[in-house]
Amino acid sequence: MNSLAPGIRLLIFDLDGTLIDSEQDLAVAVNATRADAGLPPITKAEVASMVGRGATELVRMAVPNQSTDPARFRHSLEFFVHYYRKHSLENTKLYPGTFDAIRALYARGFILGVLTNKPVRISRDILAALEVVEMFRFIYGARGPLPGPPHLEGTMSFEEKKPNPIGIVTMLKKTELQPKQALMVGDSSVDVITGRNAGVWTCGVTYGFQAESFNAHPPDLLIDRLSALSAHLK
Repeated sequence: MNSLAPGIRLLIFDLDGTLIDSEQDLAVAVNATRADAGLPPITKAEVASMVGRGATELVRMAVPNQSTDPARFRHSLEFFVHYYRKHSLENTKLYPGTFDAIRALYARGFILGVLTNKPVRISRDILAALEVVEMFRFIYGARGPLPGPPHLEGTMSFEEKKPNPIGIVTMLKKTELQPKQALMVGDSSVDVITGRNAGVWTCGVTYGFQAESFNAHPPDLLIDRLSALSAHLK
């Protein structure tokens, strides 16, 4: 469709591949984890294809030789999370035009949220470093393998990960909005399926990590840059 139904008030964004270009830092962290497990490096494109279902699944795919040994797998998962937390901002940046797009949507009065399968503490730290955190009422992420942060207003973590719709459902309850008053924006079929599971509108971005996955799960709207979203919202 070329536009979305009027009445949308809540905009929910995926993080990696949608708001932030984190491909290089994720690839470095994955390859450090693989080296620790005695495996050779893989390409950024291969790492990007693994992103989207959380750290546990990313490490499970990235170090398959550890997956059958619970203790070794736990070590690899903790290694990855520690390493990535330390190096997550060395190359990561907002996609071009994203800051202005988010600021414009915020200025128009939309409620903004982030829903990611990345651990919530790392997610919030990245958004804070990139100077956009204050524009998001909600930052919801995964409950990571390491102890989480003290409670921060607007943050929440879940055991369940996308495409489980619990994050969207929780935002809807807190805002007292109906599903068709919300839009899920992401770069992969995981985000589309999550939105469908919650009954909300969906928007895909073509510049992210897994745009090819929209072939099997097309969103209601497809855009080439985040700044194009505003024109589709009444």
